[in-house]
Amino acid sequence: HNTTFLVKTVQKKCLKVDSESIWAPPSGMMAPFRRKKSNKEFPVKVCTYDSELEFHLEHRATGGFLFDLICRTIGLRETWYFGLRYVDKKGYKSWLKMDKKVLDQHINLSNPEGCVFMFMAKFFPENVQEELVQEVTQHMFFLQIKEAILSMEVYCPPEASVLLASYAVQAKYGDYDEAVCKPGMLISENLLPQRVIDQYQMTPQMWEERIKTWYADHRGMSRDEAEMEYLKIAQDLDMFGVNYFPITNKKNTEVYVGVTALGLNIYTKENKLTPMTTFPWNEIRNISFDGKKFFVKTNEEKGNSVATTFYSEKARTNKELLDLCVGNHELYMKRRKPDTMEIQQMKAQAKEEKHRRHIERNKLAREKQLREEAEQERANMEKRLMQLQEDMAAANEMLRRSEEAAELLAEKNRVAEEEALLLSHKALEVEQEISRMRLTARKTEEEKNYLERKTQEAELLTARMIEESRKRAMEADKLKNELIHARVAEKEAKEKLLNFLSRTSTESIFITPSSSPETPALGESNTYDLLADGDMDQLSLEIEKE
Repeated sequence: HNTTFLVKTVQKKCLKVDSESIWAPPSGMMAPFRRKKSNKEFPVKVCTYDSELEFHLEHRATGGFLFDLICRTIGLRETWYFGLRYVDKKGYKSWLKMDKKVLDQHINLSNPEGCVFMFMAKFFPENVQEELVQEVTQHMFFLQIKEAILSMEVYCPPEASVLLASYAVQAKYGDYDEAVCKPGMLISENLLPQRVIDQYQMTPQMWEERIKTWYADHRGMSRDEAEMEYLKIAQDLDMFGVNYFPITNKKNTEVYVGVTALGLNIYTKENKLTPMTTFPWNEIRNISFDGKKFFVKTNEEKGNSVATTFYSEKARTNKELLDLCVGNHELYMKRRKPDTMEIQQMKAQAKEEKHRRHIERNKLAREKQLREEAEQERANMEKRLMQLQEDMAAANEMLRRSEEAAELLAEKNRVAEEEALLLSHKALEVEQEISRMRLTARKTEEEKNYLERKTQEAELLTARMIEESRKRAMEADKLKNELIHARVAEKEAKEKLLNFLSRTSTESIFITPSSSPETPALGESNTYDLLADGDMDQLSLEIEKE
C-alpha cells in the first residue's frame, strides 16, 4: 500500500500530537508501507479512546481504504460495528462514507493537524457476551461506553455507577492489593459521573471506600473478563446503544427517535429513558425519507402497511438516520442467520484463544498461588525465625538479668552482712550508750534532786535575804532618819554653841590644846562633822542600795 502510518498509544483521548512525536524507524530498517512521498498526500490523524494513529494518504484514498488500514493496524476483525466520525466544514458531525474519497466528503482541511477522525462504534450488539468475539473489540466498546457514562451521555443509576467503577478499576489495576491501593489513589481517577457525585453528600474518600468494597470482590478476574462484566451491566442501561435524533411528529410535537439494535424507539422530549412507541425491525417494512420528511412503514396483520411520518430540521439528519437504520437492520438480520465462515473461524479462534488464556491464567494462578504459598511459608518461617531469635534474645536477656540479679543479690548479701555486722557493733554501742545514758540519767536525777534541793535552799536563802534586806532597809531608813535628826540636833547644838561662843571673850577661843584636853576633842568633833556633812548624801545612797 502506498501509505505510511504511525501508531501512538496514550493514556486518554487526545486530538493533538506534537510534530516531533512522529515515529522514525532506525537506520537500516524499512518502515512499513514506505514509499517516496508524493506532493498529493495529505495527513490524517485517527483517534481512538486509548490511542492515536497518524497516516499520510493519497488524495484518491477512499474512506474504506482508510478504515481497512486502521482495522489492520489495531488488529480488529469485527469491523461491522465501527465507523469514522468527523466534523465537516460546516461544523456538523458526520460518519465517513466508505465508498467515497476522503477528500470528497467535506473534510475540514483548515485544521493544522490535518484530517482528524474518531474511530468509534457506530452500531451496537444485542448481547455483548455472545456477539463480541475479539478481545480488542470488547476493549473498544468498553472504552467508548465508559466514556459515554462518565460524560453523562448515557444515564447510569448511582448503584450501577459504583459497580461499574469497580470493574473499571479491576480492568486497569488488576487484583486489589492493599499495599498498592493506598488511600486517596482512586480519588484522582475519573470513575463516577458528576451527576452521581452531586446527587449525594459524600466526600471523595467515602466514594473511594464504596468502590474499594466492590473492587476487592473481583479478585482473580482478568482485564478482558472485567471489561466484559462492565459491558454486561452497561447493556442493560436504558440509553445503551441508542442514537438519538430530534424530530417532530404530525402534531408538531418535538420528540426523539432512537435507533437501536432492535428497532426504532420514539421518546418524548423530557424522557429519553422510556420510549412511548417502539418499531421493532421485524415489523418495519420500509424506511425512507424525502427531504426533511422521514417515513416509517410498518406491517399490519392483513398485509397492509401503515406509514408514520416524522419531520426533521435538516435533510442531512434524515440521511444519517437512514444510514443508521440500514446498518442496524442488516446486523439484525445477520444475527438471525447462521454464522458465516469468517465469523465461525473468528469464534473458533476466540474460543481457542480464550481456552489458551484460561489455561495460562490457571497456570499463572497456580504458580501465583504456589508462589504466594511459598512466600507465605517463607514469611512464616522468617516470622518464626524472628520469633525464635526474639525468644533467644529474650532468654539471653533473662539470663543476663538473672546473672546480674544473682550478682546484685550477692552484693546485697555482702552489704547486708556488713550492715548486720555494723548494726551489731552499733547495737553494742547503743547498749553501751544506753548504759551510759542510764548512768547519766541516774546522775542527772541525783543532780536534779540536788539542784532542786539547792534551788529550794537558794529560794529560802533568797527569801531570807530579801527579808533581811527589807529589814536592813528599814533599819537603814530608821538610822538615816535618826542620823538626820541627830545632825539636825547637832546643827542646832553647834548653832547654839557658836552663839554661846560668840558671847564669850576672845581669849577663850585661842586656848592651847595641851592646856585643856576637852578642847581638842571639840576641835576634832568639829572637823569630823564638817567632813561628814559633805558625804551625807553619798552615805544615804549607799544605805538605800543595800
